[in-house]
Amino acid sequence: TFVKSGGEAFVLGEASGFVKDGDKLCVVLGSRGPEWQENPYPFQCSIEDPTKQTKFKGMKSYIAYKLVPSHTGQQVHRRYKHFDWLYGRLAEKFPVISVPHLPEKQATGRFEEDFISKRRKGLAWWMDHMCSHPVLAQCDAFQHFLTCPSTDEKAWKQGKRKAEKDEMVGANFFLTISVPTGPGASLDLQEVESQVDGFKAFTKKMDESALQLNHTANEFARKQVTGFKKEYQKVGHSFKCLSQAFELDQQAFSAGLNQAIAFTAEAYDAIGDLFADQPRQDLDPVMDLLALYQGHLANFPDIIHVQKGALTKVKESKRHVEEGKMELQKAEGIQERCNIISFATLAEINHFHKIRVRDFKSQMQHFLQQQILFFQKVTQKLEEALHKYDSV
Repeated sequence: TFVKSGGEAFVLGEASGFVKDGDKLCVVLGSRGPEWQENPYPFQCSIEDPTKQTKFKGMKSYIAYKLVPSHTGQQVHRRYKHFDWLYGRLAEKFPVISVPHLPEKQATGRFEEDFISKRRKGLAWWMDHMCSHPVLAQCDAFQHFLTCPSTDEKAWKQGKRKAEKDEMVGANFFLTISVPTGPGASLDLQEVESQVDGFKAFTKKMDESALQLNHTANEFARKQVTGFKKEYQKVGHSFKCLSQAFELDQQAFSAGLNQAIAFTAEAYDAIGDLFADQPRQDLDPVMDLLALYQGHLANFPDIIHVQKGALTKVKESKRHVEEGKMELQKAEGIQERCNIISFATLAEINHFHKIRVRDFKSQMQHFLQQQILFFQKVTQKLEEALHKYDSV
C-alpha cells in the first residue's frame, strides 16, 4: 500500500509536479491537533426522487437520482454509475483520506421500491460525508459531479476527462499538502506513532462492535417484523375467539363486555402491525449509519499503512546517517516529507472523530425518540382498550 499509494516515492523525494494554488490542501493546528482547514463555503446536497428512466428507445432502464446542492440551488440528475465513477477517481487521488464507500451494487431487484428507497438513504449518508469533508467537498471532480448540467453531455465528458488526467495523484498528491511551519509546529515522531497506534486499536474495536450491533439490530428487526407481530396477533385472535364465545349469551348486560373484549382483540392486532413497521423508523437508520462507518473503518488500515511506511523510512535514514551511508541533508528531507504525511494522517483521524461524534449523537437521539413514540402508540392502544371496560 505504501508503494502503490505513492507514499514511498514522495518520502524518498522522487515526486515532482507543479502545484497550482487551487490544488493546495492546508493542514492547520486546531484545538485537537492537526486538522484540515475548514471549507470557507460549506454546503449540503439533497438526494431526492429516484425515478426509473430509459435510453436506447426503452431498451435500457436505469434509476436516476435528483441532486440539489445548496450552493447552486440547481438540480442535476445522476445515475449510480456516475457515483461509482466519482468514488473511483477520489479513492485513487486521496491515499490518506477516507473516501466514504457507496451502498453496494445489486444485479437483480434494482427496480424494486424497497431497494431503491434503501439505496437512496445510503447515498444520502454518503453525500453528507462528502459535503462535510473539507478536502473532498472542494475537490474539482466532486464539484463537476454536483454542478454539471445533466443535459450537457459534452461538458460532462470534458470534466470527466479532466479529472481522469489529473496529475496530482499518487506521489504527486502529497506535494499539494501544506502543513504548519515555525516554532511549535514540528511533530514528535514517537508521539505520532503512539497516536496512530492508539487510533488503530480504536478502529479495530469499533469495527468489531459495529459488526456486533449490526447483527443484533438485524436480528431484533427480523423478530419484530415476523415473530413479535405474529405473537401479538395470536393474542388478539385468542381474545376475539373469547368475545365470539361470549356473544352466544344474548343477555343485554353482557353486550358491553363482549364489545370491550372484541376491541381489545383489535388493539393487540394493531400493536402487532406497529411492531412490524417499527424497524423502518428506528433500527434501519442505525444500520444505514453502521454500513457507512464500516466502509470508513475498512479504509483506515491502508491510510495507517502509508503513515507507518513513512515512519519506517525515517528510522532507516537515521540509521544510514549513523552508518555513513546517507548524507544528513537527504535524511532531513525524508523526515520533512514524513512530517507532511503525519500531519495529513492526524488531520484525517481528527476529522473522523469529529464527524463520528456528530453522527452517532444525532442517530442515537433519533433512535430513542422513535422508541419513545412507538411505546407511546402502544400505550395509547392499551389505554383505549382499557377505557372500553369503564361502561360495562
